[in-house]
Amino acid sequence: MRGDGDGWVFEPDGSRHWGVHGAAGLLLRAPRDDDWLVLLQHRALWSHQGGTWALPGGARDSHESAVDTAVREAAEEAGIAGDRLTVRTELVTLSAVSGWTYTTVIADVPETVATVVNPESVELRWVPVADVGALPLHPAFAASWDRLRRCCGEL
Repeated sequence: MRGDGDGWVFEPDGSRHWGVHGAAGLLLRAPRDDDWLVLLQHRALWSHQGGTWALPGGARDSHESAVDTAVREAAEEAGIAGDRLTVRTELVTLSAVSGWTYTTVIADVPETVATVVNPESVELRWVPVADVGALPLHPAFAASWDRLRRCCGEL
């Protein structure tokens, strides 16, 4: 179902961002020994920046908070029910000249949960935090990963 947030925002330099009201994604963590696993999405080739790894996420609708968006998108793209996770914090990880923002919502589950791939994904994978940087990351996710990684260990 299409929401009222679906659409592109164009920047003065010609770059574009998905989500007319901004966008949000879910950085879902599960504990493993003394570290964390995070759920990543291998984006379908047809999608914007396809073939890269990032977070389940997408366009915010006008009536949604960033948390609402991230939880909805995780359900749509990974089959994860919102009642299975605990939201820890949210960080604006990209702000554009136009006012468009991307917010990363960090949430926990007590253990890895099963996922369901939808057409926007090639694969969903639980990845050790230390291994995330070795993957071909979506450029915006790559730019925010060091900041998010610090949060992963501090929350």
